[in-house]
Amino acid sequence: MLGDRGASTARDFMQDVAGRISNRIQLTTDGHRVYAEAVEQAFGSEIDYAMLVKIYGASNEGESRYSPATCIGCRTEVLAGNPDPKHISTSYVERQNLSMRMGMRRFTRLTNGFSKKFENHAHQVALYFFHYNFCGIHKTLRVTPAMEAGLTDHVWSLEELCSLLPERKPNAGVDKELLLKALNKTA
Repeated sequence: MLGDRGASTARDFMQDVAGRISNRIQLTTDGHRVYAEAVEQAFGSEIDYAMLVKIYGASNEGESRYSPATCIGCRTEVLAGNPDPKHISTSYVERQNLSMRMGMRRFTRLTNGFSKKFENHAHQVALYFFHYNFCGIHKTLRVTPAMEAGLTDHVWSLEELCSLLPERKPNAGVDKELLLKALNKTA
């Protein structure tokens, strides 16, 4: 799911998560307030939910554009149920976000590697996550995440990944566009 950081995207995402889970879970979000209402609407009281709010110091003068402010601490707020304090953490999702930013330039701050069209952005994100889950062995798992989850029995090659793409029709408008661009580059 792709979207902005607004309330409707948070609500849609939490409804999707709640629809995929049949047992009680513990959830931790960052301090973005739209999550609190979205989690309550999706799970009601059937969740152990905490919010981890980071406290930032003043940003360094002149470096505020390029360097984020320093995190000087954090506080937790229990918003529902009885979450285990030892497991109130956003570390896993923060690590996933870092991996995503390092793997796709369009998520790096202050870059020119952005997507001009939302559809292209969505395709790139899907391609990244498919490759991440099916094509790359993770050091901690010693297999791909898809193998660990029992979704496949082998590491996928790039050829296998590309074989999932639909066949292109030789006279499709997109193909003509791509052909014209390629011809213009060689001319």
